[in-house]
Amino acid sequence: MAIESINPATGKLIRSFDTLSEEAIAEKIALAHAAFRAYAAVPLEHRALCMRKLASLLDEETDDLAKTITLEMGKPIHASRQEIAKCALACRYYADNAARILASEPIPTENQTYVRWDPLGIILAIMPWNFPFWQVFRFLAPALMAGNVGLLKHASNVPQCALAIESLARRAGFPRGTFQTLLIESRQVEHVLGDERIAAVTLTGSEPAGRAVAAQAGWLIKKSVLELGGSDPFIVMPSADIATAIETAVRARLVNSGQSCIAAKRFIVHESIYQEFESGFVAGMEAMKIGDPMKETTDVGPLATAKIADELEAQVKAATKAGARVLSGGERMLGDGNYFEPTVLVNVPRTSSIYKEELFGPVAMLFKVASLDEAIEIANDSPFGLAASAWTRDPAEQQRLIAELESGAVFVNAMVASDPRLPFGGIKHSGYGRELSAAGMREFLNAKTVLLSAPRSI
Repeated sequence: MAIESINPATGKLIRSFDTLSEEAIAEKIALAHAAFRAYAAVPLEHRALCMRKLASLLDEETDDLAKTITLEMGKPIHASRQEIAKCALACRYYADNAARILASEPIPTENQTYVRWDPLGIILAIMPWNFPFWQVFRFLAPALMAGNVGLLKHASNVPQCALAIESLARRAGFPRGTFQTLLIESRQVEHVLGDERIAAVTLTGSEPAGRAVAAQAGWLIKKSVLELGGSDPFIVMPSADIATAIETAVRARLVNSGQSCIAAKRFIVHESIYQEFESGFVAGMEAMKIGDPMKETTDVGPLATAKIADELEAQVKAATKAGARVLSGGERMLGDGNYFEPTVLVNVPRTSSIYKEELFGPVAMLFKVASLDEAIEIANDSPFGLAASAWTRDPAEQQRLIAELESGAVFVNAMVASDPRLPFGGIKHSGYGRELSAAGMREFLNAKTVLLSAPRSI
């Protein structure tokens, strides 16, 4: 079967690629295995040189790489350039900090004891389409700096992005076989993960995909990291800077045209300021410019695939049927491309299916609450626990929100965003393990305990 790259703004085929045969997959795994044996011994300073070269290539080729992102998954072009810049930032972060993160850690005992960090081997990365470079680089940069090698199974709708990343790694000087793209279908992942030479797996994607990969990895006793969905709360209390909260809320919901696991999706607002927030939020959503993602003035582009648009449309219809009310938008747009109106839903019943689901597109749910207790209760009433944004200038409220929100991150008076310096990941159905920072690098390292016995006196 062919893997197709389709422009989501027009629905037209850009290019198709043949999937790899079993023989070709075997050759790539063998190459990765051989590469690891040599690469693990490459001095850290040399890996850092390659990583900095990779960052420079990203800088130099930003415009072309950004165009590839936009053509394949529909992200507005200015956001695609920002994504490439963030990848370069991650490369430089790990080039600059790997020596510190990988340094042996002495442990005071009666003997000479310490922990050293050793690479595991071949890491299989199963990555999504919504940030087709960034999602890969937040795995690639720490894994390669640590001495691991990578095999990338990217989302089937972004094959040109996947191949471009492999090319960048080779041109940056990383040895042949240390990072390879596998153009394969989802059904072929089980075969790859089952190979005994694959040491571990990391997946960013849907909950069903995470369950399948985690089950196989668990059966094979292989390390896995999962970054799955999110339905992040955005809580606004009376003491907040309301104007800034509203402006940030619109951006937080429409980042990547709403197709982000850490995009705010549930807006939980105290009743004393609810009407002001609702009016400003709806006006902000309606002011966003929808259109050709290649234009600099576009705020919201098409959804990445027709299937995603279909699913979002079905979710909105199910919500209204259950009793929710549409304040703005609510419709799939006519014509070419997978465009969906920025949408605001209110009165969403807690018994409705959409209340517990992730909305992967420009659709927001607003909830009015009477107290901080109720806000926290609704925020935690979700199967997901990726991140949360909380808006209040009251120190006591801030501390309660930090302590009581069930999520992998809490951003107070700020929009949730990933950062190479900060651990990234969730709890509950949002997955387990961490990416980025020292924690992300160490997910795929062996914490090897070393004891050198002190010589006995005679």
